[in-house]
Amino acid sequence: MQSNGQRRPRVPRSDLAELLEARLTEAFGAAADAEQAGHMAAYMKDVAPFLGIRTPLRRELSRAVTKDTPKPSEADCAALALRCWDLPQREYRYFAADYLRRHVSRCSSGFLPVVRHLIVTVPWWDTVDSLAAHTVGPLVAADPALAPVMDEWIGDEDLWVARTALLHQLTYKSATDAGRLFAYCRRQSDHPDFFVRKAIGWCLREYARTDPGAVRAFVVAERDSLSPLSVREALKNL
Repeated sequence: MQSNGQRRPRVPRSDLAELLEARLTEAFGAAADAEQAGHMAAYMKDVAPFLGIRTPLRRELSRAVTKDTPKPSEADCAALALRCWDLPQREYRYFAADYLRRHVSRCSSGFLPVVRHLIVTVPWWDTVDSLAAHTVGPLVAADPALAPVMDEWIGDEDLWVARTALLHQLTYKSATDAGRLFAYCRRQSDHPDFFVRKAIGWCLREYARTDPGAVRAFVVAERDSLSPLSVREALKNL
């Protein structure tokens, strides 16, 4: 699946991204495990091929790949992420998502179109959720002018873009815009897809750690419109 007909962002020139990609493909390629790759691909519904590198080893290798490298610029982040997204195996995208999470503070609001491309290109929850909470979320928090973009994303025909809008405040805690959160959940309450209904429940459950009364009141008021899955997830810890 590709990016909804939108133009692919240009890959910026980046010596750092070239270096990291070379290190990454060498390290990850040497650690590939064909048997594990089959199991991992099956678990992810065969959305993409895998190298078969378990998470602890992948993180260890990732630390080695980035060791003694300089802090990236926004262009470096874009170049690396787009390069990794062009590689077929999923672990390269996990590396890129983790790298963006670590360095998102070095990116401006202008980085959001790159992230959207990543979200909608061969999307599945494993990459989308990380990008939503740990890249899109911090970008919006740093620049409130991006909040209206989230207001557009919540109504997007691409379910993964809508899911991102729902989840982008996942780590905000007391800084959550509760009105926007509840409006988004209300907006997509009748969405037919499991992943959107699940996201509604998840973002409500997470905000319930901060304001359980508000979440409980919202669910009571909207119970007839929310799906049973959303309600169950939202109230799981209440």
